Amino acid sequence: MPEPSTTGDATDGATDARRHGPGRLLVAVYALFAIAATSRALVQISTKYDEAPLAYLLSALAGVIYIVATVALARPGETARRVALGTIGFELGGVLAVGTASLFDAQAFPDATVWSGYGSGYGFIPLVLPIVGLFWLLRGSRAR
Repeated sequence: MPEPSTTGDATDGATDARRHGPGRLLVAVYALFAIAATSRALVQISTKYDEAPLAYLLSALAGVIYIVATVALARPGETARRVALGTIGFELGGVLAVGTASLFDAQAFPDATVWSGYGSGYGFIPLVLPIVGLFWLLRGSRAR
């Protein structure tokens, strides 16, 4: 008989809902945003960094957050769930902070970031996505 896991990643034989059904859609949307935000930031940083360095670096940060969230959501286990919770919580804080800052100090953001205007350039999905992600993760932990 195999030894029990001591890393806290055991799923006790239950199917990890984050990787099936609506959880799979959530992972796909995060993956799409990871690609979009990272690609956009890399192009902006490499071609016109001097125009809006804060905005472009924040877009790069958003891209990294989306990558980490995607991987954490796609992986089974409690450690991945905790990483996803932390990352998505940070994402929500970033959207709210950058969204508010971009409204009150528009000159600091001469070019849009993924999170400026609460994600208005992306149909407000950057604002809604972490709320849905946190709901999904917390709902799953209560179901256990």
